[in-house]
Amino acid sequence: MQFAICYWQFAVKIMDKYYLTKERAEELKKELETLKGERRLEVADRLKQAKEFGDLSENSEYTEAREEQSRVETRISELEDILKKVSIIKNEKTSVNSSIVIGSTVTVKKNGKISIYRIVGSNEAKPEEGKISNESPLGRAFLDKKVGEAVMVTTPGGKFDYQIMKIE
Repeated sequence: MQFAICYWQFAVKIMDKYYLTKERAEELKKELETLKGERRLEVADRLKQAKEFGDLSENSEYTEAREEQSRVETRISELEDILKKVSIIKNEKTSVNSSIVIGSTVTVKKNGKISIYRIVGSNEAKPEEGKISNESPLGRAFLDKKVGEAVMVTTPGGKFDYQIMKIE
């Protein structure tokens, strides 16, 4: 878990924009409020109680509280950075000649099987739910394509051909 936070934090720093739905942006704002309010107070109370146990050099409660404080402050910093650079995905109606953009829901056919994907920002991607990142090989290949186009996607699992059936 710690590695994932550090890696994600690095990835955050090199990006210019974070593409999020309005709902996800609101969730992150609420999380930020909770961390800045309730969580900071809880950690401060834990630190105060741990200091009362005496010698801080061998005080595991104090060490754990300091580590928790560090995690909370890191997450606050990450959320503030994301919310500063957020670009809200708009759910606009698509026309017949529309291209796939971030926020589009795309129906594709691969080897006779129909799949539906929603193109979202990397912070919202959940492939198991059909939400794929605009930065993933599949998402990147679909961007700017139109209904009827064939798309060859190279992934770690090999090369696959997709036919764009519908864009919403």
